[in-house]
Amino acid sequence: MLSGIDQLFGGQQSGVRRRLRGSRVGVLTHAPAVDRRGRHALSVLEELGAEISVIFSPEHGLDGLAQAEEAVPNDGANGQGVGSVISLYGDSKESLVPKPEDLSRVDVLLIDVVDVGSRYYTYVWSALLAARAAAAAGVHTVVLDRPNPLSGDPATLEGAPQQPGFLSFVGLEPLPIRHALTVAEILAMFFERDGQALGADGALSVVPSVGWERHRTAKAWGRPFIMPSPNMPTLETALVYPGGCLLEGTNLSEGRGTTAPFQIVGAPWLDGRALAEELSRVGLLGAQLRSIAFRPTFDKHAGQICGGVMIHITDPALFRPVATYVALILLARAQNPEKFAFRTAPYEFETEVPAFDLLTGSSASRSAILGGASVEDVVALVTPVDPAWREVVLEAEARLGRARA
Repeated sequence: MLSGIDQLFGGQQSGVRRRLRGSRVGVLTHAPAVDRRGRHALSVLEELGAEISVIFSPEHGLDGLAQAEEAVPNDGANGQGVGSVISLYGDSKESLVPKPEDLSRVDVLLIDVVDVGSRYYTYVWSALLAARAAAAAGVHTVVLDRPNPLSGDPATLEGAPQQPGFLSFVGLEPLPIRHALTVAEILAMFFERDGQALGADGALSVVPSVGWERHRTAKAWGRPFIMPSPNMPTLETALVYPGGCLLEGTNLSEGRGTTAPFQIVGAPWLDGRALAEELSRVGLLGAQLRSIAFRPTFDKHAGQICGGVMIHITDPALFRPVATYVALILLARAQNPEKFAFRTAPYEFETEVPAFDLLTGSSASRSAILGGASVEDVVALVTPVDPAWREVVLEAEARLGRARA
């Protein structure tokens, strides 16, 4: 499998090379964006002879040191051996979009970011905002695409798209939670929907991956899984993340501050053994759960001993992360409704809508949980995806054909 960055020196990309060598280039990228030899995208572009005028970084910064929701300043220290970097994840919603004065220094915007296939993951939305700002400034965007590590199998679609009023930086456009698309496929879909021309002469073009088998996970790529953010260390973490991120909308620890974030779940008041037994009775597929005690070193319940469960995936094709974690949250609350709480603090620059509602895409599931609904009823509110989205996924490669650089 070759991702977009792997192909820049190939014969088919001579037009892209000429464009980059003859232009002032802006790059949106970060530490995990490496080629098959482990070289960072900025080093590859330097070898190619591109003149990089501006570097933009998404959440967690260019070097990937910042934790979730931690504002990253401009021109911060970084480990990539480059100078000034413009952060697209500062302390305000306005910081998420490149400024016109920064784009005035650019003829071409090149995007290479590493996604994990869940709509909450903010890199794809940074890419979309940057590409839209570039188009408005008359700057062409080239996306170096990468496969979806969870697979591009439409049978794995899970989690209903957001309702009106629930769009945010963890979902700027309506999209299933587990969407089976790549960054370039998402950008091309929304650009085409909005009437923006695709391809080398349009607003956005793509260097797609080749040799990607859509029905397989990153395990089949024949290359290391490069952690795309500080709490995404393994492919198994990525596979549970479409469900595990829902914990951010609660006071349950999602395992930050442990060696297995998102797989480890719990709280000081939780009986892990009872929770594991209750979840097993629900009959969840593709995973094995066991009770666990843990003590986070930072984030929620730091320094406290927590009871909880650890989720091990036994069959990625059968595992449904959203359904699994919705059931987990409901059963954890049922153990101690007085101590369980949904998050009320601002989340991803939003102050009015609760975090859990932004993540699930409506207030329905939170209201149902608080109202004492059954696991089956709450799962049925969150997980179904309109069959029409299957066609969107099946059409994605044809759309990239129209967007080819």
